[in-house]
Amino acid sequence: MTTEKIDTLVVGAGQAGVAMSEHLSRNGIAHLVLEKDRIAERWRTGRWDSLVVNGPAWHDRFPGLGFDDADPESFPAKDRVARYFEQYAEKFEAPIRCGVEVLKAERNRDTPGFIVETSQGVIECDNIVAATGAFQIPVMPDLVPERPGLTQMHSIDYRNPGQLADGAVLVVGAGSSGVQIAEELVRAGRRVYLSVGPHDRPPRVYRGRDYCWWLGVLGLWDIPAPRPGTEHVTIAVSGADGGHTVDFRDLARQGITLVGRTTACEDGVLTFSDDLARNIAQGDANYLSVLDAADAWVARNGADLPEEPEARIFAADPECVTNPLAFLDLAEAGITTIIWATGYRRDYSWMKVDAFDEKGEPRHQRGVSTEPGVYFLGLPWQSRRGSTFIWGVWHDARHVADQIAIQRSYRDYVGPARSSRQTA
Repeated sequence: MTTEKIDTLVVGAGQAGVAMSEHLSRNGIAHLVLEKDRIAERWRTGRWDSLVVNGPAWHDRFPGLGFDDADPESFPAKDRVARYFEQYAEKFEAPIRCGVEVLKAERNRDTPGFIVETSQGVIECDNIVAATGAFQIPVMPDLVPERPGLTQMHSIDYRNPGQLADGAVLVVGAGSSGVQIAEELVRAGRRVYLSVGPHDRPPRVYRGRDYCWWLGVLGLWDIPAPRPGTEHVTIAVSGADGGHTVDFRDLARQGITLVGRTTACEDGVLTFSDDLARNIAQGDANYLSVLDAADAWVARNGADLPEEPEARIFAADPECVTNPLAFLDLAEAGITTIIWATGYRRDYSWMKVDAFDEKGEPRHQRGVSTEPGVYFLGLPWQSRRGSTFIWGVWHDARHVADQIAIQRSYRDYVGPARSSRQTA
């Protein structure tokens, strides 16, 4: 086991780690990026086969490189996104070392900095950046007991319809992952139930412009904090099939049975909350609020964007919404698979430092920890709404790298000897 020393160690080589490396290089800070798998591995093996990004190619990228082989309005596939981050890292020769897992990081007792144990040796560093992002440990509620003939999986393990046993499928979760998986399954001929909780569902395109563009001109990407009660709101948006607005009524017309939040399971019978109609109505209200804000912006700026009154017309609620299921017997419904599209939690158990609150969440200001020398990147709302998006993490990385450079300038300053006592 060898020991090496570096100024700054970055843990994780996904979009956050690559962005961090670029800005550290720009500041002339010697650093090393460790990745236990490959660059952007989650884009390859932590997503289903048909996944595309949820923002258009012109938007979901770093400023220094575009998707030159793609239509700017298209939505690049997951493998293309992984190659993009590899290309970006190659562009500035990022010092990334793959196949190395970080096991433990703790502060040195008698000297500045940290000692980091890895699968390939020990590294001493002055600063450590946790660039492992927000989506680390899949969350699967312990709600449905295991039973013969029923497979339960998290969306991270779903690949395609052919992977699943014959039979109906229940998808739990009305965010982007849940609705896209449910739609793919019903188009493959599966009987699908979709458990819908509270959500926002913005328009994919309105008045000829993508939702990402509207968030930009309306200044909503840069709002610094969520409204109270919306910190963990689920967003239903899709770039699949060229991009389209998620409409739960349309999903029902395709054959998906919508149900409320899944709340309990006893003797193989699921119980659903009576909140389905309310959740859909709240999603509609969010959708209309975006249209209202966009219309106001057009009027205020005299923009030449075509009116789209049909965007405000909703189809009638389907039967599964007006007369929702309260219970569902798994066996009678022929459900053989439950896919939990229920999100992730963060895991910093490897960091043995005083940088977390009583809930295990990082204590930080825009990624700068309360523990000197510790930094975070890729957190939701780290500095703004867009912090977990590709372009947003790039801007957050610039701030964190600048703070590291500022601290280093103070540390390295050597001035003339001065006394604390002035003489006449």
